[in-house]
Amino acid sequence: MTQPDHLSPIRMAHGASPRTRSQPAAGVAFPAVDAIRTEALSKHYGRGRLGPLPAGPRIAALQELTVSVHEGEIFGFLGPNGAGKSTMIRLLLGFLHPTAGRAEVLGLDAARDSVAIRGRVGYLPGGIALYDGLTGEDLLDYLAQLYSSPPVRRAELLDRLELSARTLKRTVRDYSRGMRQKIGIIQALQHDPELAVLDEPTEGLDPLMQRAFYEILDDLRAAGRTIFFSSHILSEVERVCDRVAIIRSGRLVALEDVGSLLSRRKRHVELRVRGDLPDLDRVAGVSGVVARDGLVTFSLEGDIAPFVRALGGLDVADLTIEPARLEEAFLEFYEGETGTGGGSDERNGTGGEVHQATDAADAAGAASVSAAAG
Repeated sequence: MTQPDHLSPIRMAHGASPRTRSQPAAGVAFPAVDAIRTEALSKHYGRGRLGPLPAGPRIAALQELTVSVHEGEIFGFLGPNGAGKSTMIRLLLGFLHPTAGRAEVLGLDAARDSVAIRGRVGYLPGGIALYDGLTGEDLLDYLAQLYSSPPVRRAELLDRLELSARTLKRTVRDYSRGMRQKIGIIQALQHDPELAVLDEPTEGLDPLMQRAFYEILDDLRAAGRTIFFSSHILSEVERVCDRVAIIRSGRLVALEDVGSLLSRRKRHVELRVRGDLPDLDRVAGVSGVVARDGLVTFSLEGDIAPFVRALGGLDVADLTIEPARLEEAFLEFYEGETGTGGGSDERNGTGGEVHQATDAADAAGAASVSAAAG
């Protein structure tokens, strides 16, 4: 793909909200306010004809979603493919307009002030498409011009993600999937945005680069930046996020900090003792006790102190308490669910046409095309 002639670097839109703040230097924290706020945000597809096709059924991709993302936190937006994650992101950035409800990003209205928002937000779309005819260096230079602040973090990001100067001289068409994803991450973060919206950011990265990416996010959080992190990989959400929202069929089913969510999950415990097996059935939080051949297995929920006290006087040979995992919480919320979540299939179903229509804008950071705001 070659660079479109009609794309030009954006400038901040005149008449932006008076709450708009100027970009600070790298490492300077922002005031503590909500970076994102939605109120009963909804998006429906399918009520009408699409070209020569007959009118399809009405599909609710997002239904009455009310969330707030605090500045300075890493916020995980969790759900399987088709649950509404990408629809939410496109509403926040103004690529789609809501059927009902509203959203604010950095104090600006997501529908009315979308161009100004995209000039201040770093964005990594899922399955990013890049200009194949440009070198990596030229592509990063071009995308840097789409923002009002310089690429102050580029050198650091290139070093940490191991993209050499020699690699940047090659055309993007010669890049592997992982290298393309690194370019996508760098273009989203190189200008040190106060808010970064990252859709499946570790897709295509090897384990070493995933770890490097997580460390980058930790440093950004320490500097007061805000990360809206969409993923279906539970382990990475658990690893990096402060709070998490879980959506099912376009509806919010959980919104709390990761620690609190995990504290109520059941842990799997294996206890091996010498001598008589203990009676744990009456211990608070213990359930599903199975004892055989000196080994006791069970589930432990909540505070472990009652269980620890019950071990007094026992000759314990071995004890394993597996930590609670976000996977258990996620599966609990999706218990009985079939398919991929019941919302619009954002790549292949009703939402797929919207995905295709916005991919080109996504590839350029989507900041410079005011028409993309609808």
